[in-house]
Amino acid sequence: MQANGKTIAVTGGGNGIGRELVLQLLAKGARVAALDISEDGLAETARLAAADAERLSTHNANIADRTAVEALPAAIIEAHGQIDGIINCAGIIQPFVKVNALEYSAIERVMNVNFWGVVHMVKTFLPHLLERPSAHIVNISSMGGFLPVPGQSIYGASKAAVKLMTEALHSELTDTNVRVTVIFPGAIGTDISKNSGLDAPTAAEAKESGAPEFKTTSPQEAARVIIDAMERDAFRATIGKDAALMDRLSRLMPERAAAIIYKQMRSLLAG
Repeated sequence: MQANGKTIAVTGGGNGIGRELVLQLLAKGARVAALDISEDGLAETARLAAADAERLSTHNANIADRTAVEALPAAIIEAHGQIDGIINCAGIIQPFVKVNALEYSAIERVMNVNFWGVVHMVKTFLPHLLERPSAHIVNISSMGGFLPVPGQSIYGASKAAVKLMTEALHSELTDTNVRVTVIFPGAIGTDISKNSGLDAPTAAEAKESGAPEFKTTSPQEAARVIIDAMERDAFRATIGKDAALMDRLSRLMPERAAAIIYKQMRSLLAG
């Protein structure tokens, strides 16, 4: 589905990849509904998009709240007249601890945002998308959705659930006008720890602790890849050399791939 002239809702539109998606979609001539739990984040996105403000609407919403999500289609249609696509980008990580040390409250919060938030969006918007001549669903999984990352086990489980649900949706909607794409980002240079309510170490603290340093893909490049995959009606896409490499390795030698990630991550583990 080409972005130009379409109305696309983007979750997590107040920061990181989501904000870049909003700005790049607007630059391509789309109308965009930016959704985020942060009013300040949405305000900054709107400021950056000032030149295209007439094609942008912002909606303060918690995607983990089903009732709040179910109110969104009417508001977006009122603002733009239609809804042609959704990009489920919002997500949070867990504290870097093993499952044994992870509180149930943290487990439930991650699953509520990363999995149930996507379910709420898909279930709510799909009836509207099926009425459009051309429509698209893009769900953002993660490299952690196909590869075990110690200290992010529940985050990975939530993203693995998104992966399989999205792939199944692709099959279920084969004979409809709705195309479906799943995206697997590797390490992206965003403030996901801060936006997840976690205390992220400074660069100096991370280096002193012996934590691994990862090459990251910029949010701008990540957004470009996502939009390109949508416009090509791609089944799936990876973001970053790390995700592409580990995607191949995890299928050929899954235990070896898991061992490589463990070696990189073990200095971050607690509990």
